[in-house]
Amino acid sequence: MNFREEFWAIYREALPILLVALAGGLFSGLVLEELLESVARFPGLLVMVPVFLATRGNVYGALGGRISSGLHQGLIPPDFEWNERLVNAVVASFINGVTISGVIGVISWVALQLLGWPSAALSELVAIMLIAGTLTSVVLIFGLLAILFGGYKLGYDPDNLVGPIVTTLGDVFGMLFLLVAVTVVEVVFV
Repeated sequence: MNFREEFWAIYREALPILLVALAGGLFSGLVLEELLESVARFPGLLVMVPVFLATRGNVYGALGGRISSGLHQGLIPPDFEWNERLVNAVVASFINGVTISGVIGVISWVALQLLGWPSAALSELVAIMLIAGTLTSVVLIFGLLAILFGGYKLGYDPDNLVGPIVTTLGDVFGMLFLLVAVTVVEVVFV
């Protein structure tokens, strides 16, 4: 395949995913508008949003990269079957995703205290992050696996899918589950 053919093949594979990512980003912005109403109840909530979304991309982008490399190298079969390499990567990513969510709550609270800015209680911020982090992790893992394996079977290069998939799923479900987590914490802590 020459340069031009390869360029157009990548472009054809990436464009539909990028359009879906665009729609997902707009949806995430709409959810953020809803979340703004909770900022008065949970000061410091907005401090955590960019960090939370960035860590979704970091943790699950790495998982997607491992899966993509494993598919290319033949180390991971393109089926949903037991594979120790895949299971280890998924479990490690889940633990990292949930743990870093709790850490975000703690570090955000500490930073707000050091700056003398108002903040919600430590337990509230950590609870919001753990709930949103756990729910988002589950969706990202299953969504990423389904799209990467399905795309690979259809002839798509998983390397072209990982970035936009992780970003879109992380933003859409990250914001949605932050809203769910805020609602749950409002009910439990009131």
